[in-house]
Amino acid sequence: MASRLYTWGQWAVRRRGRVMAVWLLLLAVVGGLGITLHGKVSNEFSVPGIESQKAQDLLEKKFPTAAGGVARVVFAAPEDGTLTEPKAEAAVAASLKKAADVPGVVNVSDPAGSGTVSESRRIGYSDVLFRQSADEVPDTSKDALSEAMAQARDAGLEVEFGGSAMQPKTEVGGPAEIVGVMIAFAVLALALGSLVAAGLPLVTAVVGVVIGVLGVQFVSSFVEMTSTATVLALMIGLAVGIDYALFILSRHREQLADPDTDVEDSIARAVATAGSAVVFAGATVIIALAALAVTGIPFLTIMGLAAAVTVLLAVLIAITLVPAVLGLFGERLRPRARRTKRTRSVERPESTESAKRTPGSWGLAWARVVTRKPLIVLLVGVIGMLALALPARDLRLGLPSYASQPSDSTQHKSYDLLSEGFGPGFNATLTAVVDTSGIPAAERTATVTDLRTTLAGEPGVAAVAPPVTNPDSTLAVVAVVPKTGPDAQATTDLVHGLRGNAPGIADAGGTLYIAGATAAAIDVAGKLSDALPLFIAIIVILALILLTIAFRSLLVPVKAALGFLLSVAAALGATVWVFQNGHLNGVLDIPSAGPVTSFLPVLLIGVLFGLAMDYEVFLVSRMREHYEHTGSASEAITHGVARSGRVVSAAALIMVAVFGGFVFNHDPIIKSIGFALAFGVFIDAFVVRMTLVPAAMALLGRRAWGLPGWLDRITPDVDIEGAKLPQRATATRHGEAHEDREAHEDREGGADGGHREEREVAVR
Repeated sequence: MASRLYTWGQWAVRRRGRVMAVWLLLLAVVGGLGITLHGKVSNEFSVPGIESQKAQDLLEKKFPTAAGGVARVVFAAPEDGTLTEPKAEAAVAASLKKAADVPGVVNVSDPAGSGTVSESRRIGYSDVLFRQSADEVPDTSKDALSEAMAQARDAGLEVEFGGSAMQPKTEVGGPAEIVGVMIAFAVLALALGSLVAAGLPLVTAVVGVVIGVLGVQFVSSFVEMTSTATVLALMIGLAVGIDYALFILSRHREQLADPDTDVEDSIARAVATAGSAVVFAGATVIIALAALAVTGIPFLTIMGLAAAVTVLLAVLIAITLVPAVLGLFGERLRPRARRTKRTRSVERPESTESAKRTPGSWGLAWARVVTRKPLIVLLVGVIGMLALALPARDLRLGLPSYASQPSDSTQHKSYDLLSEGFGPGFNATLTAVVDTSGIPAAERTATVTDLRTTLAGEPGVAAVAPPVTNPDSTLAVVAVVPKTGPDAQATTDLVHGLRGNAPGIADAGGTLYIAGATAAAIDVAGKLSDALPLFIAIIVILALILLTIAFRSLLVPVKAALGFLLSVAAALGATVWVFQNGHLNGVLDIPSAGPVTSFLPVLLIGVLFGLAMDYEVFLVSRMREHYEHTGSASEAITHGVARSGRVVSAAALIMVAVFGGFVFNHDPIIKSIGFALAFGVFIDAFVVRMTLVPAAMALLGRRAWGLPGWLDRITPDVDIEGAKLPQRATATRHGEAHEDREAHEDREGGADGGHREEREVAVR
């Protein structure tokens, strides 16, 4: 791999104009398509085959007027007033009359006539039913509905909106995300010691992200996807795009510290060595994200594939556009302390060589500290990680309700008003859908009435509304109000309890479904919980196979997989502690504690696996590179950490900054994903990779680099460390100027050959 990437890197440098032109053309074409022909993203997380989705499909088929989107308009009188006062009643009636004229509205309920006014008479609501499904209701209709309530507001009433049709939009690119990128730039500047060099990874990463995100938007015209898919592609693409460019750029500048190093050769070597790690690590991220398809959940599959394509773009940019840009800047990227002419003689070459062999850095000091008492470091680190993971024992999955929206949003205010007026369970209203087509017509009414009585007698049910039937009486809908809110465990238990009545209806010839937004969230969580063990098994097996191929070792992959599992457990524990248990709510602006987003664990495992393997490959490949050249296992550990510590730390801090910026996004799903990924990357990079990995490698010693004979014979040698590169690179240079070199050697004799041999050792 390294030899081919060396040749590829040379090609990209020599044809840098064409390479940059191709990427700019691709950016223009995909950008134009994404902006002009983008589709409409969804905020619904539906899963085919679950009970709530079957009920929704049945409603759309047999009772379409009950399957449309609902905008729930909540009215609240001042503290000293009521909605039954003549002025308030007239204002509400006038506003609802205007609402009935909004395009797409098919029905508007009357709070006074339908009994949807609280006992205190201060809070009431009206359900505005649209012809379209919730996701299809246009923004113009929502705006017109809000404007229709002007008379109610003028009368001194508070008007807020909830319901399925009023889902807020997911927005990115706010101040927090921008601050995250600025922090990433500062980290790059400190790590590289150059503002120009710091800007290059940001520019190339932005190119990849723009192509990826706009490409995803274009594909949304043909494939249904959620808004979270675009945001995830942005998060992952930006983070890995910066990191991959940093890996190659830092290796290039490290090599340029030698004034005798040719710029073109250095770029090609950086692509061959660091680029090999980038390709391998990027492949793990792509495979892990694509593996989300094994969950059997379409929206999660699309989400994973969208992010995987963006990561693929980041890898391609790292090995094509990055070397082309590095070639464009040429000598300007050489570190200032060593920026000199290649032909300038070095006064003390032995000192320079000594500096190369013994890198003095904090990484070296840290490696020595960690490996001095490796067993103690390993035990303390593992115990600490397990302590962080403890809250994950109480993990509950779900989808965020309107209680999780920002406190100043109309959705959150409507949630609070309905809870105040009608009880906490009102926001968790369930829908019992009864297919009565198999019941004799004369018995349908009695059967549904008996079911309503049975449902009302269930523990945890606060109220049951009268049944509503479709025109041919083959489908009945019964609203069931729990005593507890949508995020409560008792509500989940109630849903399973209500579904226990299905056999009784089946005996009569009908079919019972328990549906609604709350039931759908419970069903999605259950589906994902069932898929989690298989997904974890696939990821762990994948890690063992890929790392065995990369490092030709069994113990290194086992150690890496165990460290990854510790990182995931710690990240989940911290996420549960914050979002489910309600700690740090004020600091992180979390309006309400609730279950963890149902697909977050699967997403965290897939993304964190890929990122953890990034750092594992980059760190351990430098160890193995040194071990291959020296045969010293202990020296390889300190050398690997010293050489890679600063870059891995910078890459991790960039990830944390980018993901951390999304923690302050208003969308509760994006907020929790950003937190879990930022915390997971921080723990994995600084505790697992930079601390536990060197300690474990010190304990394993030379045993870490062994493979059984039979496995060694069948394992392909991909050479991601570039162990075979010096011979190939030298041969390439000889091939380019063979006659000149021969003449030069004839004139200078063996002395020149000795200098070339010293340079070969330095390269190794």
